[in-house]
Amino acid sequence: MKNCLECGDKIVGREDKKFCSDGCRNAYNNKMNKDHTNLMRNINNKLRKNYRILTELNPEGKTKTTKNKLISKGFDFDLLTSVYTTKTGNTYYFVYDQGYMAIENEGYVLVKKDN
Repeated sequence: MKNCLECGDKIVGREDKKFCSDGCRNAYNNKMNKDHTNLMRNINNKLRKNYRILTELNPEGKTKTTKNKLISKGFDFDLLTSVYTTKTGNTYYFVYDQGYMAIENEGYVLVKKDN
């Protein structure tokens, strides 16, 4: 007979069970994933914030804005999900389907990728 990996109680039931209950299984897995989960949660929250900022500033699918406006809203230029370089050499940075490209005078073109 095996013991629960979380609480140490005896396990009743299937031979391959590792936990005595769903609660113990969840508690064990939450402890095991804690460090990775916190890092991922923080990055995902920042990506969501960047996405909300781009969506708010670009309701029509294509517009222009300034670097200062993006920064004032808390945009983090270090977090993005993909980079696309056009045949003409323009580089767009994307947060999911919302993209931006630097232009002259600290300006940015905002675009929305068609799905």
